[in-house]
Amino acid sequence: MNKNDGKIAYTILRALLKPIFMLYYHPQIINREMIPKDGNIIIAGNHKHIMDQCLTIVATRRMIHWMAKREYFDDWKTRWFFKLTGVIRVDRSIKDEEAKKEAIDVLNDGGAIGLFPEGTRNKTKEFLLPFKFGAVSMAAKTDATIVPFGVSGDYKFRSKNLCIVYGQPFKVGDMSLEEANDKLAKEVGQLMKKGQAKNKKV
Repeated sequence: MNKNDGKIAYTILRALLKPIFMLYYHPQIINREMIPKDGNIIIAGNHKHIMDQCLTIVATRRMIHWMAKREYFDDWKTRWFFKLTGVIRVDRSIKDEEAKKEAIDVLNDGGAIGLFPEGTRNKTKEFLLPFKFGAVSMAAKTDATIVPFGVSGDYKFRSKNLCIVYGQPFKVGDMSLEEANDKLAKEVGQLMKKGQAKNKKV
């Protein structure tokens, strides 16, 4: 896979999705300028709802190849969308090396990958689930920049608190994978809290 696979469909669907999504959910998008306009990047943050990736899709014109569980490809209602827009299918029942290779190919081509290090939607009472190492591992192998984000609030019509906050991009560099993963989790947690705090003031 290269960075432009699915770009035409992605661009068209984004143009259709953005006004509908923004009008319906009315999200706050904070620090979108933190998303680099070029170069290989991994956009990573918490996962609370099936629509989380849409917040980033409407925040930047860059094509983002999201990594999503294979079950979305099994359901006809979502299969067409994910296939058309260059989403990378991930089999969570195994250590899916093929999916990781596709993502690394995109990064080596100067593209953008989006993923949720928690590995699944957080339906628990925990603030964050433990982060898996996929994001920092791929970033280390490709020298990609990691852009953290935190999502907070509710997906409701004309939501008054739905918010995504992007943080300062960083590279793994000389950090160990453990250190980089801890940094990413800490950054995401802080960004979630910033979104929550902002809405308490409104």
